Amino acid sequence: MNILRNRTLPRRTFLQGCGAALALPLLEVMQAKTKGEVIHPKRLAFFYTPNGVAQKAWHPSSAGVDFELSPTLQPLEGIRRKISLHTNLDRIKVPGTDGHAQAGTCYLSTARPDELSPAGYPLKRTIDQVVADVAGKATAFRSLELSCNSYTDNRESVYFDNISWYGHGHVARSLKDPRLVFNRLFSVREHQANASVLDLIREDAKDLRPKLGRLDQNKLEEYLESVRTVEQQIERISKRQDDIRDLELSEPGKLWTTMRRDEYIQVMGDLMILALQTDLTRVASMMVAPERWDSPLMFHGIFDKPIRHHGWTHNQNKEEVLRDLEKLDLFHMEQFAHLAIKMDSIEEGEGTLLDNMMFVMGSGLGSGMHHTCTNLPTLIAGSGGGLFETNRHNRHSPGTPIANLWLSIAKGMGVKIDRIGDSTRTLDGWAI
Repeated sequence: MNILRNRTLPRRTFLQGCGAALALPLLEVMQAKTKGEVIHPKRLAFFYTPNGVAQKAWHPSSAGVDFELSPTLQPLEGIRRKISLHTNLDRIKVPGTDGHAQAGTCYLSTARPDELSPAGYPLKRTIDQVVADVAGKATAFRSLELSCNSYTDNRESVYFDNISWYGHGHVARSLKDPRLVFNRLFSVREHQANASVLDLIREDAKDLRPKLGRLDQNKLEEYLESVRTVEQQIERISKRQDDIRDLELSEPGKLWTTMRRDEYIQVMGDLMILALQTDLTRVASMMVAPERWDSPLMFHGIFDKPIRHHGWTHNQNKEEVLRDLEKLDLFHMEQFAHLAIKMDSIEEGEGTLLDNMMFVMGSGLGSGMHHTCTNLPTLIAGSGGGLFETNRHNRHSPGTPIANLWLSIAKGMGVKIDRIGDSTRTLDGWAI
């Protein structure tokens, strides 16, 4: 895996990942200028790990500025001045529902227990979609949802494999195949074909409107509004084509179901970074694996044989199992750090892409052993353009809702909102 370490990149620098050579853009992202100053957009991305973490190795002993990194956080040493750690952030657990399904579906919404859907889960609109309502107005794609789920069995439901929700019963389904992600982002022919279809729809609607009553005309107008939204998306993608051609992109060549875990995570991360960097979207999420899912999964270079992550979490009272869980947590942290370092290698004005990011790593469970939802592992790389202090361990008061962090992030991204889920206030120290 080629990790970009230098902030000054030559003209032909590539992100290497399992057969894909993705050239970095030669131009900076779309810029707005105020009084001669270049304003780079803020971006938000989530890196979700399932089944909680091995708590002792994750949490550092010291708090405040320049805190001592815990064993699991060691891969962040090279960018520690651009990270912030949050502890004592909780999510309300809804009794009577599956702990892992609830962890994935409720992590980014933290809805109150009295807001249950017919399925038994508080499936409220998630923070990424709340932010996308605003940030997505300026980009081709309102958001991007990815999942590094290479399982070929379909033994689990939609609740275990997605963390982004538009609302009750409306999942923002994640993409698993890097080739499909690539084509969605960069296939000009597909978008041009869609544009032709929309032209026909508009002409048919023009002929149909005089024949309709007022109620049907209103329904038709709502439909055409959705068509216009798609047209705007195509227009924004078309405007980016000169920059996209300069990328000299190659479609990922290796089949996703045959990739090593690190290859899979990194190539999906590369695609996410490209989408954020070229301003195709400003909001993204990526699951490194689905919740629960007891099918064995191979981690080359870490374990000799396929493992059952979920099953391990319920046996971490055994010392040898706990040590293996700590190795797995360290692997996931290394993947997160690799992507953050790549973001920090991409210059934007006097800073980097990472400086304008809030790249959040976390899990919907604190510990998978007892399905606890307290002291959720929460880490942010980047500061969203200076919204808060980094190189800091923020040890919050016990019982602080993680929704307070989501509310702070939403406000930092320009969303005018006073509450998210069970939030009570914004966090201290944020420039919002």
